[in-house]
Amino acid sequence: MFLNWNLEFFVCNLKLMKILVIQQKMIGDVLTSAILFSVLKKNYPDAELHYLINSHTLPVIEHHPDIDNIVLLTPENEKNTLQFYNFLKTIRKEKYDIVIDVYGKWSSNFITLFSKAKTKIGYYKWYTQQFYTNPIKRFKISKSNKGLAIENRLQLLAPICETIPDVKPKIYLTAKEIEDAEKFLVNFKIDVTQPTYMISVLGSGDTKTYPLAYMAEVIDSIAEITNAEILFNYIPKQIEQAKAIYNLCKPTTQKHIHLEIFGKSLRDFIAITYHCKAIIGNEGGAINMAKAIDIPTFAIFSPWIDKDTWNIFENENQNISVHLKDYNPELFEGNSNKKIKKNIESYYSQFQPKLFSEKLKNFLDRL
Repeated sequence: MFLNWNLEFFVCNLKLMKILVIQQKMIGDVLTSAILFSVLKKNYPDAELHYLINSHTLPVIEHHPDIDNIVLLTPENEKNTLQFYNFLKTIRKEKYDIVIDVYGKWSSNFITLFSKAKTKIGYYKWYTQQFYTNPIKRFKISKSNKGLAIENRLQLLAPICETIPDVKPKIYLTAKEIEDAEKFLVNFKIDVTQPTYMISVLGSGDTKTYPLAYMAEVIDSIAEITNAEILFNYIPKQIEQAKAIYNLCKPTTQKHIHLEIFGKSLRDFIAITYHCKAIIGNEGGAINMAKAIDIPTFAIFSPWIDKDTWNIFENENQNISVHLKDYNPELFEGNSNKKIKKNIESYYSQFQPKLFSEKLKNFLDRL
């Protein structure tokens, strides 16, 4: 009887630690926050690691070897109070030991609180610090070429991890996805042995989209310098904007553009980009995904976006970015990002391609 009791006690205490990471945001944020799992796996090799994300961002973390379970939050769950409450109950049933809230908004605050985890980690805000056992203050100045987006995320692990190895976002494509993308390109008469460039022609919204006429100038320069094939990154509902940029390009440039070739899904886009020499264009999810498969990037930042946060692993060879502030810093003195965003057209009008034409040429020449 004594032996049986001891055995039951031992088995009960073999329960694996469960850790939940929350990142309910856009594709780039979800991809970047996935770096936490590589660090957690190294420090807690036997723990069960879960990732809570918005359902539409799933493709960028598929096949990630360090994520044991993906918890999907759908738009319906977020918008419907009863459904969200039921979702909270499923989180509590998981009995997480540690919750790391990277998102830091009200919905994730409540998920963190409702989890009843013993250790709750998130970014410090005066009005939400009570939700966490470990509120972490963000760095305001980057200390390395990792960028603040990486550095601040890694800060969240300081209270629970002894070892913080060097990590970077990574997307895991399968051999079949890579092979299928190559066949797809060949079917459209693209010679995959010759340079092809992907252009991120549109941002996630108007305030993050480089003016179409300026983008056409950039594409004209790429065609002239490289004489390469050119693909546009867009989704079907953006076809009219993509055509508008195409029509603004020179006739000689248009001969290099394959407007009919685009990824029908996010994974398709990533696999097609894998076969490109580089990606150039609006900073955002497409640029971050390219970095995660080691494709060179040249990113054009929107004037209201903080470059220090998102110029992840920037260097003068592989990943380069440009921002209006690099050339006209006086335009930003005393102006908040909110004010700049409100007057985005005025700022964008001053961000002419000639400002960074030499930098773009040098980037293309080095590839």
